[in-house]
Amino acid sequence: MSFVQFSNLHKVYNSDAVEVKALDGISVEIEEGAFVGVMGPSGSGKSTMLSILGGLCHPTEGAVVVDGIDLYQLNSEKRADFRREYLGFVFQAFNLIPYLTAEENVMLPLAVKKIHSRQKKEMAHSVLQRVGLGHRAGHLPNQLSGGEQERVAIARALVNEPPLILADEPTGSLDTGTSREIMQLLSVLNKEGQTIVMVTHNDEVRSYFDRTLLLRDGLIAKDVCKREELYARVG
Repeated sequence: MSFVQFSNLHKVYNSDAVEVKALDGISVEIEEGAFVGVMGPSGSGKSTMLSILGGLCHPTEGAVVVDGIDLYQLNSEKRADFRREYLGFVFQAFNLIPYLTAEENVMLPLAVKKIHSRQKKEMAHSVLQRVGLGHRAGHLPNQLSGGEQERVAIARALVNEPPLILADEPTGSLDTGTSREIMQLLSVLNKEGQTIVMVTHNDEVRSYFDRTLLLRDGLIAKDVCKREELYARVG
């Protein structure tokens, strides 16, 4: 059984009596442990697809099932519980709290956990070390480079040990060298078993994905596995 299933997913936005189809019947399955890139031109529906998978945007029609859980059959409270347990979010804008240290930012998702603050600090520090920033735990965001801030954002997404990471343009505001470092980090995490779904417009990072979904006009125009691409080149 697939870890993530989209079934006939539609999303229609209505604005000033104008109907806009963001998604127009997407059906796809994603295996546990995959590193999936979602690409396509602006307005193709990729960010909407990620938002729906994240439980943040109710589809107009269709279903999203994660680990056997029908996400939009849950009430809003249960869906919030699902997000806390299952998902880690990484955004282009980092979304770090400027007056909190790197360690304190990483601890934020642990606020609702009924564990001792010392254990929360240990968990945060451990995951910062995992992304190569243990030595920067006490620094504020403005004392960190863009790449370091993105690593803190990734650490924050990982601290709850969620089975699924959703990344929305995580390299969008970074230079080429730093983007490569972030993609290498995500690739390492994926090789350790982390399932990652990442939206990007940057074709240069495509080689890191083991599967790429190309969206156009709210539909999957192409679904390519890296293995299939390699076979095609050899052939």
